[in-house]
Amino acid sequence: MRLEQAAPSYLWTEGFKKSIPVAMGYLPAGIAFGVLAQVAGVPLWATLMLSIFLYAGAAQYACLPMLSAGMPVGNIATNIAAINLRHIFYGMPLLQYLPSHPLAKTYCLFALTDETFSVLTSLPLASRRALMLPISLFNQSWWIIASAIGFMIGGALGNVVPHLDFALVCLFAILAYEQYQSIKRYFPIIIAVISLIIATFFTTDWLLLVAISLCMLMILARGVVTIAFKRTDGEHDEQ
Repeated sequence: MRLEQAAPSYLWTEGFKKSIPVAMGYLPAGIAFGVLAQVAGVPLWATLMLSIFLYAGAAQYACLPMLSAGMPVGNIATNIAAINLRHIFYGMPLLQYLPSHPLAKTYCLFALTDETFSVLTSLPLASRRALMLPISLFNQSWWIIASAIGFMIGGALGNVVPHLDFALVCLFAILAYEQYQSIKRYFPIIIAVISLIIATFFTTDWLLLVAISLCMLMILARGVVTIAFKRTDGEHDEQ
């Protein structure tokens, strides 16, 4: 059966298959988070709650030193909100493909991580609605399982395999390449690199937020310029 014919029902088997590449990155990165959480003295239940209710790799890593230092909840929440600000913009191009059920729609918006967004936007338009919930659920399940495994293994694994958290960076690189192969556009890569270079001159603590803000400004500027050129070309054609 073709995916277009299967929508609006959820394609669980296909969603599981689509989640496998994400699992290859989530398992080592999630295990690394569990190991670091155990070393930082965060209890197992709190580690799992972070993976269930926060579910944001970079934010979860950032949480650990803040929790260990006993920072106030307000300060932690502010930092996490800044790190996750980019997720607001992830939902915009996918709004029309969200499930119709309110709970499923709310969960898909919550679970829209970098990797899930990348996988969903590389899918054919007709299959996105049917695959959004399965892919989101399977991706988070991989992360929760990996967090639990990492916590139970403990710091011993960190001594054997150092820099496990770098697996998340590798996953981003792979997904970015797959995105490029899907859309064949240089512009997103160019503005991302330029924004990161510029941001490094201004801050290190807020590097991600500044880089994302610069990306947004460049995208808006490109849109304004494109619209202006189209209007100019249209006026010339009329003349």
